[in-house]
Amino acid sequence: MGYQDIYSAWQKDPEGFWMQAAEAISWVEPPKKALFDRGDGLHEWFADARVNTCYNAVDRHVEQGRGEQTAIIYDSPLTQTKRQISFVELRNRVASLAGALRAKGVGKGDRVIIYMPMIPEALEAMLACARIGAVHSVVFGGFASNELAVRIDDARPKAIIAASCGIEPGRIVHYKPLLDGAIEQATHKPEFCVIFQREQEVAELVPGRDVNWHGFQFGVEPAECVPVEGNHPAYILYTSGTTGQPKGVIRHTAGQLVALNWTMKNIYNVDPGDVFWAASDVGWVVGHSYICYGPLIHGNTTVVFEGKPVGTPDAGTFWRVIAEHKVKSFFTAPTAFRAVKREDSKGEEVGKYDLSSLKQVYLAGERADPDTITWAQQQLKVPVVDHWWQTETGWAIAANPLGIEELPTKLGSPAVPMPGYEVDILDESGNPVAPGELGAIAVKLPLPPGTLPTLWNAEDRYRKSYLTTFPGYYETGDAGMKDEDGYLYIMARTDDVINVAGHRLSTGAMEEVLANHPDVAECAVIGVSDSLKGQMPVGLLCLNAGAERNHAEIVSEVIKLVRDKIGPVAAFKTAVVVNRLPKTRSGKILRGTMVNIADGTSWKMPATIDDPSVLDEITAALQTIGYAR
Repeated sequence: MGYQDIYSAWQKDPEGFWMQAAEAISWVEPPKKALFDRGDGLHEWFADARVNTCYNAVDRHVEQGRGEQTAIIYDSPLTQTKRQISFVELRNRVASLAGALRAKGVGKGDRVIIYMPMIPEALEAMLACARIGAVHSVVFGGFASNELAVRIDDARPKAIIAASCGIEPGRIVHYKPLLDGAIEQATHKPEFCVIFQREQEVAELVPGRDVNWHGFQFGVEPAECVPVEGNHPAYILYTSGTTGQPKGVIRHTAGQLVALNWTMKNIYNVDPGDVFWAASDVGWVVGHSYICYGPLIHGNTTVVFEGKPVGTPDAGTFWRVIAEHKVKSFFTAPTAFRAVKREDSKGEEVGKYDLSSLKQVYLAGERADPDTITWAQQQLKVPVVDHWWQTETGWAIAANPLGIEELPTKLGSPAVPMPGYEVDILDESGNPVAPGELGAIAVKLPLPPGTLPTLWNAEDRYRKSYLTTFPGYYETGDAGMKDEDGYLYIMARTDDVINVAGHRLSTGAMEEVLANHPDVAECAVIGVSDSLKGQMPVGLLCLNAGAERNHAEIVSEVIKLVRDKIGPVAAFKTAVVVNRLPKTRSGKILRGTMVNIADGTSWKMPATIDDPSVLDEITAALQTIGYAR
């Protein structure tokens, strides 16, 4: 069956489709019904089932005779460490950790915050919580104390599991002082903290509160898997909120199991036993869905990589990992490829490695510009798939489902909606627009299994944030269009659509044109306030390594390019060359912050920023062209 047959089968019988997908999961009590309508736009999947995530991700593979298969490959160029953990070893380690948590009173429904870097123990902590029905909330390692404190007060964890430190190129990130500071600031105090001591830095433990990872497991009874209801929260994952108060996205246990398992073959085209690598972080949604849960539930080997795309040690590190560990499907962010391309635009590093195991590459996290996709396809000679999803959805809204059928690639499009998602492009009144017209992207309710059913302790906020603008729809907050073939184009966040003299224009479309310039490695377009036209686009350009030409020439060339490709209506007249763009640690460009700087309005340092010093550079660059006064 091809994509269209499968999508149509879902449309004809959505509940039957997901009940069939649910047969791949090992249930304690299988669901009798797929969808439960709670009224007022709220839905739950498989709520009547009983199941355990850890059993499905670990124990069942051991029981089915695959215990010796590698579950986790740990590869850390930052510490020069490589390790492999089999499913049987993983089961024993997780059962021991879960038993130690249980012995200290952590049980079903209790929250546990996990504050760890990219090490296998982070996955073990997640799985140990799932084993005993505790609800974990992973906070990106190295997040500032005040941000961690906000999450402690919202989740109210019984325990916090942390590492002594994280490691970045050339420096140690001291986690323990950040954790201590957060607990001091938070109103809610955890009963205890478990500290995994890394050899790079041994942290001081607070007597009576902190326990050592290994020490507190000594002599405890390993824990069995505790069955939970299908609608039991598996985890809380905080995503930035517009008010500065983070939103706690929750994921129900059964829906996540069914959806993620379905995606591993149908979207990512891997079979049990294949090696799958998502080069992300456990602190982000990709880390939850596709470093930890998805691959392990499906019986794949997952790669935990502690390093960077460039500089650990060079722009060939991705290719080394793929070649060495026989990775079949690779998932990363476009920004990572842009960093590699900037250092090695001719792909000389690619030729040094045997990449015959690699069959496909997936990009997500932000728009994948056509230039980056074309470069990757030329270098790697495999399909490079842009796909689109959100922290809230937990898995792809739109993708090219290579495990079903390889659809024609259209550059600039993450291809077509996946089963479960009926996607419409709406105008401001909520009416569907014609193909090729820009509008707000919305998904008809109910959302499929594995997506957010609500926000943690904030149902009103959930409705207000996602369900009220377009009744009967989930509002994605993204703007874009659909073509005649049903392919989606995600052009910008809704607030990145700028209004120039009454024309609604996509900054993403302009960025696509700029990225086509041979000297431009990466770029961003922001809309700055203009007294005459309302808003005007301004381009920020990062050039390829070795681009020695006069900057003024490059700027005039990109201005002409936009005029030629989009037309005078874009009113694109200003651009400036910068060394780097401000980004979150997951690689998203902080366009909103740059708009505030350019407009001279007040702004708050983003909690997720990778390097705050870049904002001074951006301010100085914007001042040279008359902004940021």
